Amino acid sequence: MRSWLPFDLRRRGFLGAGLLAAGGAAFTARTALGQTAHPAGHGGGTAQADANSVVPAHRVAHGAMITVGDVDDVRNGFDPTAMLTDWDTGTVSTLPDGRRLRTFEVTAEDKEIEIAPGVMFPAWTFNGRVPGPALRAIEGEQLRIVFRNDGSHPHSMHFHGIHAARMDGVPGAGLIGPGEEFIYEFEAKPFGCHLYHCHALPLARHIHKGMYGLFVVDPDPDRHPDLADVARSRLLGTPENARWQELAMVMNAFDTTFDGENEFYACNTIAHCYAEKPIRIEKHRPVRVYLVNITEFDPINSFHLHANFFDYYDQGTTLTPTLKTVDVIMQCQAQRGILEFTFADHEPGLYMFHAHQSEFTELGWMGMFDVVEAVS
Repeated sequence: MRSWLPFDLRRRGFLGAGLLAAGGAAFTARTALGQTAHPAGHGGGTAQADANSVVPAHRVAHGAMITVGDVDDVRNGFDPTAMLTDWDTGTVSTLPDGRRLRTFEVTAEDKEIEIAPGVMFPAWTFNGRVPGPALRAIEGEQLRIVFRNDGSHPHSMHFHGIHAARMDGVPGAGLIGPGEEFIYEFEAKPFGCHLYHCHALPLARHIHKGMYGLFVVDPDPDRHPDLADVARSRLLGTPENARWQELAMVMNAFDTTFDGENEFYACNTIAHCYAEKPIRIEKHRPVRVYLVNITEFDPINSFHLHANFFDYYDQGTTLTPTLKTVDVIMQCQAQRGILEFTFADHEPGLYMFHAHQSEFTELGWMGMFDVVEAVS
């Protein structure tokens, strides 16, 4: 039946009609998500909103198309700023044969989270957060992941890596019901930027509800003598690694109406979180981003860095770049990689990064690097 409305009420049609910018991003979300109406701009100063107020520089970014208000990080139980550097390295012990054993504990649980100011989402989580903990290990270690299911549905952990079929996290190989426990064990290989996610069916629902996380395997420098210095720079805890500013970034999205189309896009779950609270970067220290795309319902996502270029290591499984001097990359779902760049030759200021699909940017996937001389 032909609609009497002059526009399509579905999310993409609504955006195309231009009503999203005028009326707020969360038209589907019952709790209104306001958009500021300040003058357009891309940061680097302040803009006059009215006769009595001045808008902070980051709030005029991308035409002031950012969310208004604050998400309650305490109620959520996770802070997207802290997530950037919150690596879960588990506990380390020694096996009888002398090998190093690294053990992680992960629990699945149902939890309502706030994904934008006033917008709640009924998530399924790993360790009470979305994305789940950013697990980090070293190439060649034996890994043991103790997985408990405290949720209301069957769940699993499927790791993108190399392991036995019985450890694959699919039905019959690590998929467990509510109240059950399973232990995954395998060697940490290959080195790189990987991920894990639930592989229960329907897969799209379990992933989209929040069951995914970053899984990084650092290279063992002794195994890569020709590029040992590069390997050491990636090995957490070394002096070479300490000079880098490393960030864990998971591109995700949320379908708040469960119609197979996303209403919110983000990096680390909270819409526009790094536009509201820019990421502080010291200009004389290089930056390394571990980036993964786990967006459901859209074929690709992307990352674009303003006013700069980066080297890209697809999957993170090489010690030399797969792409050099680029400023935008695309990732399909589950694709990931490492970005390396520096602001050493830049003046201090706010530098934007975002998806280069304008729709994703306006619906939450945009942030700012606040480049400074030094952090006190």
